[in-house]
Amino acid sequence: MGTRLAIVAPVSDPIKYRLLRAESESASVRKDLKVAVVLWCLTGLLGGHRFYLGDTGRSVAMLFTLGGLGVWTLADVLFLPRRVRVVNARRRAEVMARHGLLEG
Repeated sequence: MGTRLAIVAPVSDPIKYRLLRAESESASVRKDLKVAVVLWCLTGLLGGHRFYLGDTGRSVAMLFTLGGLGVWTLADVLFLPRRVRVVNARRRAEVMARHGLLEG
């Protein structure tokens, strides 16, 4: 389920400009599932896909335990699409808040 920007009244030009800037910034910080999957394939035991998604603490733990002896690595392939969606939603919300736009 994606969140959408709720616009109730006609939007003035300054707000449209802020919205366009926020959407552009949001698009620039989005993480791509394909990239995450490729990183999982190449560096799964070392947590490369988690570094890509910004999970630094867990990435370091995977790095030193070889992916929890492979258990975390195998679990991650199942949860990777959801994790990418969560990361992208959080980043988008942060961008919208920074630009003073509320989502509803």
